[in-house]
Amino acid sequence: MRSTILFFSFLTFFQSINAQDWGPRSLEELKIEVLRRAEHAEGPIGDINYDDAIRAMDNLQTLERDDWAAVWVELGEEYFAQAELAESSDPDAARDLYHLAWKYFDIGRWPTEKHSPGKRYAYERGIEAFLRYGSLLDPAIERVTIPFEGSEIIAYIRVPDTAEPPPIVFGMNGLDSRKEGVMDGSQNYINNGVAAFAIDMPGTGQSPVLIDVGSERALSAAIDYLETREDIDSSRIVVQGRSWSGYWAAVLAYTERDRILGSAVHGVGIHYYYQPEWQEVAVNSMEYLFDLFPARSVVYGVDSMEDFLAYGPRLSLIDRGLIEQPSAPMFLVNGHQDTQQPIEDLYLMMRTGDPKEAWVNPVGGHMGRSEEWSGGRIQREVVQPWVMRQLGVYPNP
Repeated sequence: MRSTILFFSFLTFFQSINAQDWGPRSLEELKIEVLRRAEHAEGPIGDINYDDAIRAMDNLQTLERDDWAAVWVELGEEYFAQAELAESSDPDAARDLYHLAWKYFDIGRWPTEKHSPGKRYAYERGIEAFLRYGSLLDPAIERVTIPFEGSEIIAYIRVPDTAEPPPIVFGMNGLDSRKEGVMDGSQNYINNGVAAFAIDMPGTGQSPVLIDVGSERALSAAIDYLETREDIDSSRIVVQGRSWSGYWAAVLAYTERDRILGSAVHGVGIHYYYQPEWQEVAVNSMEYLFDLFPARSVVYGVDSMEDFLAYGPRLSLIDRGLIEQPSAPMFLVNGHQDTQQPIEDLYLMMRTGDPKEAWVNPVGGHMGRSEEWSGGRIQREVVQPWVMRQLGVYPNP
């Protein structure tokens, strides 16, 4: 703990340039919203100990990014230390403690580790905690490295113990989540005999490329790698995107239609999303906790609103000439009242190109979430069953 305190004392030097610069909440409003989300297990806070959330918010005194990181890192370090002590005598307890430590580190680095030394530290510690957690699972999570254009792609794979090589779901994180969270949500696949693969989408986490036209080549390289694995059935791959990576799931449905059995496009931003008229309003969405513009701009490698608005339109699937092309089967999921991605993109996809399936929550916000339909319920009852059916697997009731 002493080293953590010294680390964050050093970070005070940087705080003048690391304040949250894109609201939309005051400090007190942020604290109230964090506790509300902790009470209801809503992202990015999620399912954590509510008393820990209270403690973190009691300790949060400013809107500085490094202060946000520090209050969550303090909790993460405590649970990490407890896990280390328990590992030799009670591996199951250690596993759960590492998992909780990862969650707190992950909240601390949210929404992006790119703009703050404290958040970068939280991110790196989170990866360490997650790998410790994953090593204690059965089956364990395997970290893989894939050579790519003079660099490497880092990903995770988890393969259940089945009589025959299992099919696999190819999962990508969204704008502010990371591949660790994708793998963390894969247990239902494992329980049903489906392997899970998780990769950071371009511009995020450990991805070797920023978002740009053609960045899907890194994802295709990962599919190339899966075809070398003898412990999975690489002829049965379904892609699952979420939020921003719904875009990449849609792109792969066109570019990799001969190698995948389908794409779950959960969160649909494919044309209107990239237009300045949408972005100028959407960056103020109250669905987002804070720093939406910084999170969105950093994946392009730009930092001004002018550059950001000019960058996005070239990614449109209309401008890229993809939207009319044949595709693998697609499942489009979102909420009609989404303030982060325009529902018009989903309807555009429905009336263009090959037939597609869709699930739209009329009262749902981003990703279709509403009071009745939580993110977890949508995953369990809507998205994951579709993915498994495409793989030829019929989920356990």
